[in-house]
Parts: sequence; C-alpha cells; structure tokens
Amino acid sequence: MLLIKRLEHLINMIIDQIITSSKTTAEIGLEADIKSEKPIRSIVKAISWRVVGTVDTMIISWFITGELSMALSIGSIEVITKMILYYGHERIWNLIKWRKQ
Repeated sequence: MLLIKRLEHLINMIIDQIITSSKTTAEIGLEADIKSEKPIRSIVKAISWRVVGTVDTMIISWFITGELSMALSIGSIEVITKMILYYGHERIWNLIKWRKQ
C-alpha cells in the first residue's frame, strides 16, 4: 500500500511538472535553455546506446538459440523499435523539471 501511494505521488509530481510549467523559453533565458537537452543530442544518445544494446541482444540471442541468423534477425528488429522508444522516453523526460538545474 505504501509503495502504491509513493508511485501515485511520483506520477502526480511528474504530471504537475509538465502541466503547470507556465514559463516560456524566453522567460527561462538562454542559460537555462543551453543546459536543456536538445533533440539532436537525444538522437545521438539513442543511437549510441542502441549499438551497445543491440550487440548485447544479438549475443544473448545467439547463446540461447544457437543460430547466428536468428540472433541477427532479432537484433535488427530490436534496434529500430528500441531507438524509437528511447527517443520518445528522452523527450518526455526533458519536459519534466524534477531534479533539473
């Protein structure tokens, strides 16, 4: 029960940060904007992380299936879906002001 209440509190805090943020980019100022995560940075981070994650997935898949072609197939599908999910996740978190300077 305590865990559920903490999760509800965290979700409400995140929603509150997204919805009630009333400052525009102009009000925040250049310094704060420079510290903000830009979309291109999120794209580069997604690509670099996916290289690591896909190699890991392929190795594990090869180990489990014993078939290199199957491992490569799994890795090739996984790399695309995970990059899209990661990019979206990054952009959503960039909207959240919690623990950001």
